[in-house]
Amino acid sequence: MQKIGARKIVLAVAAAATVAVTALAAPAPAEARGGRIAAGVGLGILGGAIAGAAIANSGGYYGPGYGYYGAGPVYYGGAPCYWQRERFWDGYGWRVRRVQVCS
Repeated sequence: MQKIGARKIVLAVAAAATVAVTALAAPAPAEARGGRIAAGVGLGILGGAIAGAAIANSGGYYGPGYGYYGAGPVYYGGAPCYWQRERFWDGYGWRVRRVQVCS
């Protein structure tokens, strides 16, 4: 349950930052003097990067911490198999694919 609360907080902070940047940039008329347009574009890109990082970091949950996941049961029987390149005609031209050969 703690992970869901953190996600909501991060998204709320990102939304508040986006609204704040929009409120600061919206009232001023667009002028090309003094780099104001460049600053607005830069702040917009920065706000988008912050919001994107917040959404990316609030992704899926993979369980508690690190753990050792050993190999499962192994079946050692039958003939050994190997991979081999094989040429085939696909109707348009010759192509090469890898096939598993068990003898």
